[in-house]
Amino acid sequence: MSTLPIENLLVSELAMPIGDFPVVSKQTIFKAALEEMGRTKLGIVCITDDNLMLLGIVTDGDIRRRLLSDQRPFSALFGDEALDHATRQPVTVSADASLIDAVQVMEDKKVWDLPVVDADGRLEGLLHLHRVMQVLLGLKEISPTVES
Repeated sequence: MSTLPIENLLVSELAMPIGDFPVVSKQTIFKAALEEMGRTKLGIVCITDDNLMLLGIVTDGDIRRRLLSDQRPFSALFGDEALDHATRQPVTVSADASLIDAVQVMEDKKVWDLPVVDADGRLEGLLHLHRVMQVLLGLKEISPTVES
């Protein structure tokens, strides 16, 4: 276990690295993005360009809202580009932000996940509330995952 006080924890110490959460390219169709979400069971997929610049995210909530607002059958959406259904300016956090500040943002915005981006908007990781809770409850050890 870490001996760091919670007040000193940084996002970089708890964020999931790329490869541990779904990331798809901007050309990915919606069905493939949903399959990636299902593979990790996280309820989010990040959409990036070839340089890992974050272009948007699709969450379970986005899908639910789309189903309620779009009059087409769900299967008709499958061939669309995932970016067509994405939140284009998602709330993000930097790797060197304090964990307490990041969790406050999650509370304020009512989100479970925060993409971790560098100063240029390049995706570096994902802060997931379940992992934060596991560490804070002592169920999981802290291991640095994202370089700050």
